[in-house]
Amino acid sequence: MQAHSGRFRALILLVQLVALAVIYQFFVDIDCGSTGSYELCRGLRSALGRGMALATGIAVLILARPAVFAEFSQRAAQTTRTSHIAGVFAFAGFAILLIPAIFLVQDAGPEQFARAVPIWITGGLIIVPAALRWIAPISDWGWLLRSLGWLGGAVLVFVTFMPEMAAAMQPLWNIEALTFLTFALVYVLLRILGTGAFADPDTFILGVDDFAVHIAAQCSGVEGFVLVGGFVALYALLFHATIRHARFWLIVLPLALLASWVLNIVRIATLVLLGAHVSPRLAVDGFHSYAGWIFFTLLALGILIIVHRSASLHRAEARAPSTPITQDMIAAQILPFIAFMLSGLIASAFFAPAALGYPLRVAIMLAALLPFWRLIRALPWHFDGLSWALGAGVGLIWIAMQGGSSGSGAELSTMLAGMSLAGAIIWVILRLFGTILLVPLIEEFFFRGYLLARFNGNDWQRRGLAIAISTGAFAILHGRYVEATLAGLVFAYVYLRRNRVGDAVQAHIAANIVVAGSAIALGDLGLI
Repeated sequence: MQAHSGRFRALILLVQLVALAVIYQFFVDIDCGSTGSYELCRGLRSALGRGMALATGIAVLILARPAVFAEFSQRAAQTTRTSHIAGVFAFAGFAILLIPAIFLVQDAGPEQFARAVPIWITGGLIIVPAALRWIAPISDWGWLLRSLGWLGGAVLVFVTFMPEMAAAMQPLWNIEALTFLTFALVYVLLRILGTGAFADPDTFILGVDDFAVHIAAQCSGVEGFVLVGGFVALYALLFHATIRHARFWLIVLPLALLASWVLNIVRIATLVLLGAHVSPRLAVDGFHSYAGWIFFTLLALGILIIVHRSASLHRAEARAPSTPITQDMIAAQILPFIAFMLSGLIASAFFAPAALGYPLRVAIMLAALLPFWRLIRALPWHFDGLSWALGAGVGLIWIAMQGGSSGSGAELSTMLAGMSLAGAIIWVILRLFGTILLVPLIEEFFFRGYLLARFNGNDWQRRGLAIAISTGAFAILHGRYVEATLAGLVFAYVYLRRNRVGDAVQAHIAANIVVAGSAIALGDLGLI
């Protein structure tokens, strides 16, 4: 009876969340551009998308750790004392969150928005802890977090900040060809539906009747790529011990990204039809704001359920799930690299210039490496003169092919000049520490230790494919394709020479020492 009661309370809270979204999206007309607090307004309006991403992340954790969540449910159901006070506070917080709708429905200008913010914050501070306590005792929530471990916490943080990741990654997908193809296929779909759609390829504007939209770069599907790709990668991380990695990355990920892009085309076409035949406001303010996150989140969850039930994508001889992840070499090769990539997105999203956030990136990289430190130390680490010599050669070539000063050198100089002397020294030390030690270790573990080793085989075809995949991915990450390809080939040779990732790390360290030394000598820190 109490288990059903817990689910009923969760359902009530879900209804409250949906009610808040509907009221503030469709009945209160808030133009973030006119509030005087654009970023804060957009952050508040992204709450539904963030909540859905968080819910999906929890669903993935339930798939990965069913025994933990089953025991959590049993512990909560066995609680003999229900906190009615928590339920009262949950409803009180909900009521407080509704108060601003009373005066915002008349006017949502800067003054009214400023009045609403502290009320929303107060309601949120009341409803969140009350809702958690209403579902289960706080001690049970603590038990759940401890049982999920640091990986569970990392997953929850990752999915919570997915909106910021999507925004930070938009410049990476500002590809006119992709935008044009999305624009063209939306137009074709509307014509197939017999709508009499019109389109202007020069301005990327298309519509039906009197309603038209502009297909901007962010409409090309970047949010879908981030959401679907992020959850697919998350699943691979949580089930790294059971999935068939080659099939998963070469089949599931491309198909998932393709499905998200197709869904994005259908979403835009539906938006145009809603605007033309139902309500322009519903299309732009409601469907456009929320449908992307809703559709892409549901798509990601559906893909993961299909993958989870597919025996061909999982190994029958998988290791026992009780193996600690800190003792798993595959996790040591992948997790720090994911943290390294996310640290770059976080720095780009929260720091201007992004380089200002490099100390935070160092902290994130260290936090990702430390759980695997015993595993890393146990590898054969022996000085190899050839690795250092080849790596130094890579560094010299990298500098020689620079072709002048870096584009960010002047910006970094200005940034350092604005710091205190101690702050500038600390920043430079951490930048060198990350560039010379952490980045080579993380990148070589992933590109050579994981990718190259994963696709390598005894025949020359498999080996050539492994070198091409690992080197190509390495070059794409670094942008300077010729130099990075050459560096990737050298590091691949060093690794394959004795099948020791430590040799590749040494070569990469040597290359980065040369580059860092040249950057300091030339006074151009943008080179590193």
